[in-house]
Formats: sequence, C-alpha cells, structure tokens
Amino acid sequence: MAIRLFRRKEEGERRIKTPEGMWIKCDACLETIYKPEVERNLNVCTKCNHHFRIPALVRIRSVVDEGTFQEFAADLESVDMLVFTDTKKYTDRLKEAKKKTSRKEAVITGSARIDGIDIVLGVLDFEFLGGSMGCVVGEKVAIAAEQALELRRPLVVFSASGGARMQEGTLSLMQMAKTSAALARLSDARLPFISVMTDPTTGG
Repeated sequence: MAIRLFRRKEEGERRIKTPEGMWIKCDACLETIYKPEVERNLNVCTKCNHHFRIPALVRIRSVVDEGTFQEFAADLESVDMLVFTDTKKYTDRLKEAKKKTSRKEAVITGSARIDGIDIVLGVLDFEFLGGSMGCVVGEKVAIAAEQALELRRPLVVFSASGGARMQEGTLSLMQMAKTSAALARLSDARLPFISVMTDPTTGG
C-alpha cells in the first residue's frame, strides 16, 4: 500500500492564517489562551487566575475614568551625560527602549479621575529599561508632585521598577532626594500620596 507523504494542495484548499500575537501561553498553567480574553479579564488567566504583568498604558486604561487622563511632561527624555558604556552604549539602550515602547521614558505622568475623584497619576513602565529611575524619571515624578500640590489633588504612583538607573551613576541616586523632598511638601500640605507597588518592583 502506497503512503503519500507529500501532496499538492487541491484547488480551492486554503490554509487559515492566525494573526500573530493573538494567543499567549500562561506562565503558571502553561495553557495557550486567546489574548483578547485575557485582556478583557484585566490580564488574569481565564484558566487558572494567574496574574500577568500589566503594561503601563493598560494599567492607566483599567484604573482611571474613561477619557479623563491628560498626560504632561511627555516631551522629557534622557541624555547620556556620562557617555556611559557597559556591554553597549547607553544611547543605544535608550534607542532600543524607545523603539520597544514607543515612549520617551520609563514613567507616564498626567492628571485623571478615579471614580470621579481628581488625581495626579504616575505609572512606571517596566518595559522601558526595567522602569529604572534616572534624571528624567525623577524629574517627572517631582513635577507630578508639584502638580498635585498646585491643584490640591492626591498623587497616586504605580511602581514597576528595578531601582536606580546605573547608566546615570550618582545622578540617578540624587533623584531619590529630589522626589522625597517633593513628596514631603505634599505631606506638609496634608495631601495624600498613594504608592501602589506592582509586579515587578525590586528597588535595587
């Protein structure tokens, strides 16, 4: 009996192409899941309830009242002040991060409403160099605190960060003092600062 290992496509026969990125594999139960279903379920696996990491823009959409988010300080971006190179140039790392995320930095800041309450919001983006805090991230968080103080609104920050950005050396460490001083002024004005730690937050 002859076995046909290969055959030509019959006329009218079509291969169904699945759009790329429509299916994802769960890290916990290893099931392959339809991505839009996971997104509708707030990035929680529909099979085992495993929580996937939530991208910054998805987090904003899921938390704030629809149509209320207004970004500010979006034009600020890092420069390589130390001409730093490790396994590759810092400038190259920045270019790659910008291409990957379509953003200029590792934090998104803006004003919004949550359940009708006016707030100022900051959301760290781990996809941009591990959400690390360099001069621009520190500056944007400080600006957000100043906006909250001026507008008399609570400041809410979602952290997803590996800590200080080593490519900016001691300049990145100085941002902790800057942001702490800005947050202290909020405290003095008796305005709430709500820090939400998300996966991953390591603070190295």
